[in-house]
Amino acid sequence: MSDQPWDPSKPILEIENLSISFFTRLREIPAVMDFSCTVMAGESMGLVGESGCGKSTVALAVMRDLGKNGRIVGGSIRFKGRDLTHMSDEDLRHIRGSEIAMIYQEPMASLNPAMKIGAQLAEVPMIHQGMAKADAWALARQIVADVRLPDPDRILQAYPHQLSGGQQQRIVIAMALMSKPALLILDEPTTALDVTVEAGIVDLVKDLGHKYGTSMLFISHNLGLILDVCDRLCVMYSGEAVETGNVREVFDKMRHPYTQALFRSIPLPGADKNARPLVAIPGNFPLPHERPNGCNFGPRCDYFQDGRCNAADVDMSTVPGNDRHQSRCLKWQEIDWNAPIRAGKPKEKAPIGRVVLKMEDLKKYYSVSGGSFGGGTKKVVVKPLPSSANPAAANPPSPRC
Repeated sequence: MSDQPWDPSKPILEIENLSISFFTRLREIPAVMDFSCTVMAGESMGLVGESGCGKSTVALAVMRDLGKNGRIVGGSIRFKGRDLTHMSDEDLRHIRGSEIAMIYQEPMASLNPAMKIGAQLAEVPMIHQGMAKADAWALARQIVADVRLPDPDRILQAYPHQLSGGQQQRIVIAMALMSKPALLILDEPTTALDVTVEAGIVDLVKDLGHKYGTSMLFISHNLGLILDVCDRLCVMYSGEAVETGNVREVFDKMRHPYTQALFRSIPLPGADKNARPLVAIPGNFPLPHERPNGCNFGPRCDYFQDGRCNAADVDMSTVPGNDRHQSRCLKWQEIDWNAPIRAGKPKEKAPIGRVVLKMEDLKKYYSVSGGSFGGGTKKVVVKPLPSSANPAAANPPSPRC
Protein backbone atom coordinates (compact mmCIF):
# COMPACT_ATOMS: atom_id res chain seq x y z
CA MET A 1 0.00 0.00 0.00
CA SER A 2 1.33 3.42 -0.96
CA ASP A 3 2.36 5.80 1.82
CA GLN A 4 1.87 8.86 -0.41
CA PRO A 5 -0.73 11.26 1.08
CA TRP A 6 -3.89 11.59 -0.95
CA ASP A 7 -4.53 14.91 -2.72
CA PRO A 8 -8.19 15.91 -2.04
CA SER A 9 -8.30 17.65 -5.44
CA LYS A 10 -7.92 14.23 -7.10
CA PRO A 11 -10.76 11.68 -7.47
CA ILE A 12 -11.58 9.76 -4.31
CA LEU A 13 -12.83 6.84 -6.45
CA GLU A 14 -11.62 6.23 -9.98
CA ILE A 15 -12.86 3.17 -11.87
CA GLU A 16 -11.17 2.71 -15.22
CA ASN A 17 -11.98 0.10 -17.92
CA LEU A 18 -13.30 -2.31 -15.29
CA SER A 19 -14.28 -5.79 -16.50
CA ILE A 20 -15.84 -8.40 -14.19
CA SER A 21 -16.70 -12.01 -14.98
CA PHE A 22 -18.38 -14.84 -13.13
CA PHE A 23 -17.06 -18.33 -13.78
CA THR A 24 -19.33 -21.38 -13.93
CA ARG A 25 -18.66 -24.98 -14.90
CA LEU A 26 -19.85 -24.26 -18.42
CA ARG A 27 -18.39 -20.88 -19.28
CA GLU A 28 -17.09 -17.49 -18.27
CA ILE A 29 -19.97 -15.02 -18.00
CA PRO A 30 -18.93 -11.36 -18.51
CA ALA A 31 -21.04 -9.25 -16.16
CA VAL A 32 -19.36 -5.84 -16.50
CA MET A 33 -17.23 -4.69 -19.45
CA ASP A 34 -15.06 -1.63 -19.95
CA PHE A 35 -16.81 0.31 -17.18
CA SER A 36 -15.38 3.66 -16.11
CA CYS A 37 -16.56 6.36 -13.71
CA THR A 38 -15.01 8.96 -11.42
CA VAL A 39 -16.20 10.26 -8.05
CA MET A 40 -14.59 13.40 -6.63
CA ALA A 41 -14.31 14.21 -2.92
CA GLY A 42 -17.71 15.23 -1.51
CA GLU A 43 -19.46 14.26 -4.74
CA SER A 44 -22.49 11.99 -5.13
CA MET A 45 -22.55 9.69 -8.15
CA GLY A 46 -25.80 8.02 -9.19
CA LEU A 47 -25.68 4.64 -10.94
CA VAL A 48 -28.92 3.76 -12.76
CA GLY A 49 -30.20 1.16 -15.18
CA GLU A 50 -32.52 -1.82 -15.49
CA SER A 51 -32.21 -4.75 -13.10
CA GLY A 52 -29.35 -6.99 -14.19
CA CYS A 53 -27.28 -4.29 -15.87
CA GLY A 54 -24.37 -4.67 -13.40
CA LYS A 55 -24.90 -1.84 -10.89
CA SER A 56 -24.58 -3.97 -7.75
CA THR A 57 -21.72 -5.94 -9.30
CA VAL A 58 -19.72 -2.71 -9.64
CA ALA A 59 -20.46 -1.85 -6.00
CA LEU A 60 -19.36 -5.29 -4.80
CA ALA A 61 -16.19 -4.99 -6.89
CA VAL A 62 -15.32 -1.75 -5.09
CA MET A 63 -15.73 -3.63 -1.81
CA ARG A 64 -13.82 -6.60 -3.29
CA ASP A 65 -16.70 -8.86 -2.29
CA LEU A 66 -17.60 -10.68 -5.51
CA GLY A 67 -17.69 -14.16 -4.00
CA LYS A 68 -15.71 -17.21 -4.99
CA ASN A 69 -16.80 -17.33 -8.63
CA GLY A 70 -16.59 -13.59 -9.32
CA ARG A 71 -13.35 -12.08 -10.55
CA ILE A 72 -12.04 -8.74 -11.80
CA VAL A 73 -10.50 -9.65 -15.16
CA GLY A 74 -9.45 -6.20 -16.34
CA GLY A 75 -9.15 -2.54 -15.42
CA SER A 76 -8.51 -0.84 -12.10
CA ILE A 77 -10.36 0.55 -9.08
CA ARG A 78 -8.40 3.30 -7.34
CA PHE A 79 -9.53 4.62 -3.96
CA LYS A 80 -7.58 7.69 -2.82
CA GLY A 81 -4.98 6.78 -5.42
CA ARG A 82 -4.55 3.16 -4.23
CA ASP A 83 -5.50 0.31 -6.54
CA LEU A 84 -7.97 -1.90 -4.67
CA THR A 85 -7.69 -4.69 -7.24
CA HIS A 86 -4.12 -5.49 -6.13
CA MET A 87 -4.55 -5.01 -2.37
CA SER A 88 -3.97 -7.83 0.07
CA ASP A 89 -6.81 -9.07 2.29
CA GLU A 90 -5.08 -7.48 5.30
CA ASP A 91 -4.97 -4.05 3.65
CA LEU A 92 -8.59 -4.38 2.54
CA ARG A 93 -9.69 -5.11 6.12
CA HIS A 94 -8.28 -1.74 7.18
CA ILE A 95 -10.35 0.02 4.49
CA ARG A 96 -13.69 -1.80 4.59
CA GLY A 97 -16.02 -0.35 7.19
CA SER A 98 -13.63 2.45 8.16
CA GLU A 99 -12.93 4.30 4.89
CA ILE A 100 -15.46 2.62 2.58
CA ALA A 101 -18.87 1.52 3.86
CA MET A 102 -21.79 -0.07 2.04
CA ILE A 103 -25.53 -0.03 2.73
CA TYR A 104 -27.54 -2.89 1.22
CA GLN A 105 -31.18 -2.79 0.12
CA GLU A 106 -32.27 -5.35 2.74
CA PRO A 107 -31.38 -4.01 6.22
CA MET A 108 -31.85 -7.34 8.03
CA ALA A 109 -29.03 -8.77 5.91
CA SER A 110 -26.69 -6.40 7.79
CA LEU A 111 -28.15 -6.73 11.30
CA ASN A 112 -27.54 -9.54 13.78
CA PRO A 113 -30.96 -10.60 15.14
CA ALA A 114 -29.38 -11.83 18.40
CA MET A 115 -27.60 -8.57 19.30
CA LYS A 116 -29.03 -5.32 20.59
CA ILE A 117 -28.76 -2.31 18.30
CA GLY A 118 -26.36 -0.45 20.61
CA ALA A 119 -23.89 -3.34 20.72
CA GLN A 120 -23.94 -3.69 16.93
CA LEU A 121 -23.27 0.01 16.42
CA ALA A 122 -20.60 0.29 19.11
CA GLU A 123 -18.54 -2.61 17.79
CA VAL A 124 -17.79 -0.72 14.56
CA PRO A 125 -15.49 1.96 16.05
CA MET A 126 -14.24 -0.51 18.67
CA ILE A 127 -12.98 -2.84 15.91
CA HIS A 128 -11.86 -0.32 13.31
CA GLN A 129 -10.54 2.47 15.55
CA GLY A 130 -9.81 0.75 18.85
CA MET A 131 -12.26 3.07 20.62
CA ALA A 132 -13.13 2.46 24.27
CA LYS A 133 -16.51 0.82 24.91
CA ALA A 134 -18.00 3.81 26.76
CA ASP A 135 -16.93 6.23 24.01
CA ALA A 136 -18.27 3.87 21.33
CA TRP A 137 -21.68 3.71 23.01
CA ALA A 138 -21.75 7.51 23.33
CA LEU A 139 -20.95 7.82 19.62
CA ALA A 140 -23.65 5.26 18.81
CA ARG A 141 -26.22 7.34 20.66
CA GLN A 142 -25.14 10.47 18.80
CA ILE A 143 -25.35 8.77 15.40
CA VAL A 144 -28.78 7.31 16.21
CA ALA A 145 -29.95 10.84 16.95
CA ASP A 146 -28.35 12.05 13.70
CA VAL A 147 -30.41 9.58 11.67
CA ARG A 148 -33.55 11.07 13.26
CA LEU A 149 -34.73 8.14 15.33
CA PRO A 150 -36.84 9.08 18.36
CA ASP A 151 -35.79 8.01 21.88
CA PRO A 152 -32.19 6.92 21.06
CA ASP A 153 -31.76 5.26 24.47
CA ARG A 154 -34.67 2.91 23.81
CA ILE A 155 -33.45 2.19 20.27
CA LEU A 156 -29.99 1.23 21.53
CA GLN A 157 -31.50 -1.37 23.87
CA ALA A 158 -33.84 -2.82 21.23
CA TYR A 159 -33.32 -5.88 19.04
CA PRO A 160 -33.66 -5.52 15.23
CA HIS A 161 -37.04 -7.31 15.11
CA GLN A 162 -38.46 -4.68 17.47
CA LEU A 163 -37.94 -1.94 14.88
CA SER A 164 -39.91 -1.15 11.73
CA GLY A 165 -38.39 -1.50 8.27
CA GLY A 166 -37.69 2.23 8.02
CA GLN A 167 -36.07 2.26 11.47
CA GLN A 168 -33.92 -0.75 10.55
CA GLN A 169 -32.72 1.03 7.41
CA ARG A 170 -31.80 4.12 9.45
CA ILE A 171 -29.83 1.92 11.84
CA VAL A 172 -27.92 0.40 8.91
CA ILE A 173 -27.12 3.93 7.69
CA ALA A 174 -25.99 4.82 11.22
CA MET A 175 -23.79 1.72 11.32
CA ALA A 176 -22.17 2.70 8.02
CA LEU A 177 -21.46 6.20 9.36
CA MET A 178 -20.01 5.11 12.72
CA SER A 179 -16.44 5.33 11.42
CA LYS A 180 -17.18 8.41 9.28
CA PRO A 181 -16.13 6.75 5.99
CA ALA A 182 -14.82 8.80 3.09
CA LEU A 183 -16.94 6.83 0.60
CA LEU A 184 -20.46 5.49 1.20
CA ILE A 185 -22.00 3.01 -1.27
CA LEU A 186 -25.78 2.74 -1.17
CA ASP A 187 -27.27 -0.21 -3.08
CA GLU A 188 -30.95 0.67 -3.57
CA PRO A 189 -31.47 1.47 0.12
CA THR A 190 -35.14 2.46 -0.30
CA THR A 191 -36.43 -0.43 -2.45
CA ALA A 192 -38.34 -2.18 0.36
CA LEU A 193 -39.76 1.00 1.91
CA ASP A 194 -43.05 2.77 1.32
CA VAL A 195 -43.08 6.16 -0.40
CA THR A 196 -43.33 8.25 2.79
CA VAL A 197 -40.47 6.45 4.55
CA GLU A 198 -38.46 6.51 1.32
CA ALA A 199 -38.69 10.31 1.15
CA GLY A 200 -37.43 10.58 4.73
CA ILE A 201 -34.47 8.28 4.02
CA VAL A 202 -33.54 10.29 0.91
CA ASP A 203 -33.57 13.57 2.85
CA LEU A 204 -31.53 11.91 5.57
CA VAL A 205 -28.88 10.67 3.12
CA LYS A 206 -28.53 14.13 1.59
CA ASP A 207 -28.18 15.86 4.96
CA LEU A 208 -25.68 13.33 6.31
CA GLY A 209 -23.62 13.58 3.14
CA HIS A 210 -23.30 17.34 3.66
CA LYS A 211 -22.68 17.03 7.40
CA TYR A 212 -19.90 14.46 7.21
CA GLY A 213 -18.52 15.42 3.77
CA THR A 214 -18.97 11.84 2.60
CA SER A 215 -18.68 10.95 -1.07
CA MET A 216 -21.44 8.64 -2.27
CA LEU A 217 -22.07 6.03 -4.94
CA PHE A 218 -25.88 5.81 -5.00
CA ILE A 219 -27.31 2.82 -6.89
CA SER A 220 -30.97 2.99 -7.85
CA HIS A 221 -33.47 2.27 -10.61
CA ASN A 222 -35.44 5.36 -9.50
CA LEU A 223 -34.35 8.34 -11.60
CA GLY A 224 -36.33 10.72 -9.39
CA LEU A 225 -34.21 9.79 -6.37
CA ILE A 226 -31.00 10.22 -8.36
CA LEU A 227 -32.07 13.70 -9.47
CA ASP A 228 -32.81 14.63 -5.87
CA VAL A 229 -29.67 13.21 -4.24
CA CYS A 230 -26.79 13.08 -6.73
CA ASP A 231 -24.44 15.54 -8.44
CA ARG A 232 -23.46 13.22 -11.28
CA LEU A 233 -25.11 10.35 -13.13
CA CYS A 234 -23.88 7.18 -14.81
CA VAL A 235 -26.38 5.19 -16.88
CA MET A 236 -25.59 1.47 -17.28
CA TYR A 237 -26.93 -1.01 -19.80
CA SER A 238 -25.93 -4.67 -20.12
CA GLY A 239 -22.71 -4.31 -18.16
CA GLU A 240 -21.53 -1.08 -19.79
CA ALA A 241 -21.68 2.61 -18.96
CA VAL A 242 -23.61 4.15 -21.85
CA GLU A 243 -23.85 7.77 -20.64
CA THR A 244 -22.31 9.76 -17.83
CA GLY A 245 -22.20 13.41 -16.85
CA ASN A 246 -23.58 16.11 -14.60
CA VAL A 247 -27.00 14.93 -13.44
CA ARG A 248 -28.83 18.06 -14.59
CA GLU A 249 -27.18 18.02 -18.01
CA VAL A 250 -27.91 14.34 -18.56
CA PHE A 251 -31.54 14.86 -17.51
CA ASP A 252 -31.96 17.94 -19.75
CA LYS A 253 -29.58 17.06 -22.60
CA MET A 254 -29.49 13.26 -22.77
CA ARG A 255 -27.29 11.94 -25.56
CA HIS A 256 -27.92 8.19 -25.58
CA PRO A 257 -31.06 6.41 -26.87
CA TYR A 258 -31.21 4.19 -23.76
CA THR A 259 -31.27 7.20 -21.43
CA GLN A 260 -34.04 8.66 -23.56
CA ALA A 261 -35.94 5.36 -23.45
CA LEU A 262 -35.71 5.24 -19.65
CA PHE A 263 -37.16 8.74 -19.34
CA ARG A 264 -39.97 7.99 -21.78
CA SER A 265 -41.07 5.00 -19.71
CA ILE A 266 -41.43 7.02 -16.47
CA PRO A 267 -44.85 8.46 -15.53
CA LEU A 268 -44.72 12.12 -14.56
CA PRO A 269 -46.99 13.45 -11.76
CA GLY A 270 -50.15 14.98 -13.21
CA ALA A 271 -49.21 14.21 -16.83
CA ASP A 272 -51.99 13.35 -19.28
CA LYS A 273 -51.34 9.80 -20.47
CA ASN A 274 -52.65 10.72 -23.94
CA ALA A 275 -50.60 13.92 -24.27
CA ARG A 276 -47.50 12.27 -22.84
CA PRO A 277 -47.88 8.52 -23.35
CA LEU A 278 -45.55 6.08 -21.66
CA VAL A 279 -43.41 4.36 -24.26
CA ALA A 280 -42.16 0.91 -23.26
CA ILE A 281 -38.67 -0.14 -24.32
CA PRO A 282 -39.19 -2.85 -26.97
CA GLY A 283 -37.57 -6.26 -26.76
CA ASN A 284 -35.83 -7.90 -23.84
CA PHE A 285 -32.64 -7.33 -21.89
CA PRO A 286 -29.88 -9.55 -23.41
CA LEU A 287 -28.37 -12.33 -21.32
CA PRO A 288 -24.67 -11.77 -20.51
CA HIS A 289 -23.49 -14.54 -22.85
CA GLU A 290 -25.88 -13.51 -25.64
CA ARG A 291 -24.94 -9.88 -26.14
CA PRO A 292 -25.16 -8.65 -29.76
CA ASN A 293 -22.25 -7.39 -31.82
CA GLY A 294 -21.46 -3.69 -31.62
CA CYS A 295 -23.91 -1.66 -29.53
CA ASN A 296 -25.54 -3.77 -26.81
CA PHE A 297 -28.67 -1.62 -26.98
CA GLY A 298 -28.89 -1.91 -30.78
CA PRO A 299 -31.68 -4.55 -31.03
CA ARG A 300 -33.97 -2.37 -28.86
CA CYS A 301 -32.97 1.04 -30.26
CA ASP A 302 -35.25 3.18 -32.43
CA TYR A 303 -32.23 4.66 -34.19
CA PHE A 304 -30.39 1.40 -34.97
CA GLN A 305 -28.58 1.27 -38.31
CA ASP A 306 -27.58 -2.16 -39.60
CA GLY A 307 -23.97 -2.43 -40.72
CA ARG A 308 -22.95 0.56 -38.64
CA CYS A 309 -24.21 0.13 -35.09
CA ASN A 310 -23.38 -3.59 -35.09
CA ALA A 311 -20.09 -3.42 -37.02
CA ALA A 312 -17.67 -3.08 -34.09
CA ASP A 313 -17.46 -2.30 -30.38
CA VAL A 314 -18.62 1.21 -29.52
CA ASP A 315 -16.42 3.36 -27.27
CA MET A 316 -17.44 6.27 -25.05
CA SER A 317 -17.18 9.62 -26.84
CA THR A 318 -17.07 13.09 -25.29
CA VAL A 319 -20.02 15.44 -25.68
CA PRO A 320 -18.38 18.84 -26.36
CA GLY A 321 -19.03 21.82 -24.12
CA ASN A 322 -20.34 19.87 -21.14
CA ASP A 323 -19.03 18.84 -17.72
CA ARG A 324 -17.43 15.41 -18.29
CA HIS A 325 -20.43 14.37 -20.37
CA GLN A 326 -19.86 11.19 -22.41
CA SER A 327 -22.04 8.88 -24.51
CA ARG A 328 -21.52 5.37 -25.94
CA CYS A 329 -23.44 6.00 -29.16
CA LEU A 330 -22.25 6.41 -32.76
CA LYS A 331 -25.27 8.48 -33.81
CA TRP A 332 -25.80 10.82 -30.87
CA GLN A 333 -24.95 13.89 -33.04
CA GLU A 334 -27.50 12.87 -35.70
CA ILE A 335 -30.52 12.30 -33.46
CA ASP A 336 -33.18 15.00 -32.95
CA TRP A 337 -33.32 14.88 -29.14
CA ASN A 338 -36.08 17.51 -29.02
CA ALA A 339 -38.52 15.57 -31.19
CA PRO A 340 -41.82 15.16 -29.30
CA ILE A 341 -43.03 11.77 -28.19
CA ARG A 342 -45.58 10.39 -30.61
CA ALA A 343 -48.94 10.39 -28.89
CA GLY A 344 -50.70 7.09 -28.83
CA LYS A 345 -54.29 6.55 -29.89
CA PRO A 346 -56.60 7.98 -27.20
CA LYS A 347 -58.57 5.32 -25.40
CA GLU A 348 -61.83 5.62 -23.53
CA LYS A 349 -62.03 4.46 -19.95
CA ALA A 350 -63.35 0.96 -19.64
CA PRO A 351 -66.88 0.77 -18.19
CA ILE A 352 -67.24 -0.58 -14.67
CA GLY A 353 -68.29 -4.20 -14.88
CA ARG A 354 -70.28 -6.48 -12.60
CA VAL A 355 -69.20 -7.11 -9.02
CA VAL A 356 -66.71 -9.99 -8.80
CA LEU A 357 -65.93 -9.76 -5.06
CA LYS A 358 -68.11 -8.47 -2.24
CA MET A 359 -67.61 -8.65 1.55
CA GLU A 360 -70.07 -7.60 4.21
CA ASP A 361 -69.85 -7.82 8.02
CA LEU A 362 -66.58 -9.77 7.79
CA LYS A 363 -65.12 -11.01 11.10
CA LYS A 364 -61.84 -12.77 11.84
CA TYR A 365 -60.97 -14.89 14.90
CA TYR A 366 -57.57 -16.14 16.06
CA SER A 367 -56.52 -18.93 18.40
CA VAL A 368 -53.19 -18.02 20.04
CA SER A 369 -50.92 -20.53 21.77
CA GLY A 370 -48.24 -19.73 24.33
CA GLY A 371 -45.78 -21.83 22.34
CA SER A 372 -42.60 -23.53 23.50
CA PHE A 373 -41.35 -20.62 25.64
CA GLY A 374 -44.00 -20.76 28.33
CA GLY A 375 -47.52 -19.47 28.77
CA GLY A 376 -50.81 -21.22 28.33
CA THR A 377 -53.20 -21.40 25.44
CA LYS A 378 -55.75 -18.65 25.03
CA LYS A 379 -58.17 -17.45 22.44
CA VAL A 380 -57.97 -13.91 21.07
CA VAL A 381 -61.08 -12.62 19.38
CA VAL A 382 -60.76 -9.73 16.96
CA LYS A 383 -64.15 -8.31 16.11
CA PRO A 384 -65.79 -5.00 15.19
CA LEU A 385 -67.31 -2.85 17.91
CA PRO A 386 -71.08 -3.27 18.44
CA SER A 387 -73.12 -0.91 16.33
CA SER A 388 -76.81 -0.11 16.29
CA ALA A 389 -76.58 -0.17 12.50
CA ASN A 390 -75.12 -3.65 12.65
CA PRO A 391 -76.87 -5.67 15.41
CA ALA A 392 -75.13 -8.87 14.37
CA ALA A 393 -71.77 -7.35 15.37
CA ALA A 394 -72.75 -7.36 19.03
CA ASN A 395 -73.30 -11.13 19.03
CA PRO A 396 -70.42 -12.79 17.18
CA PRO A 397 -70.47 -16.55 16.70
CA SER A 398 -68.23 -18.77 18.79
CA PRO A 399 -64.54 -18.66 17.75
CA ARG A 400 -63.37 -21.49 15.58
CA CYS A 401 -59.87 -22.92 15.76
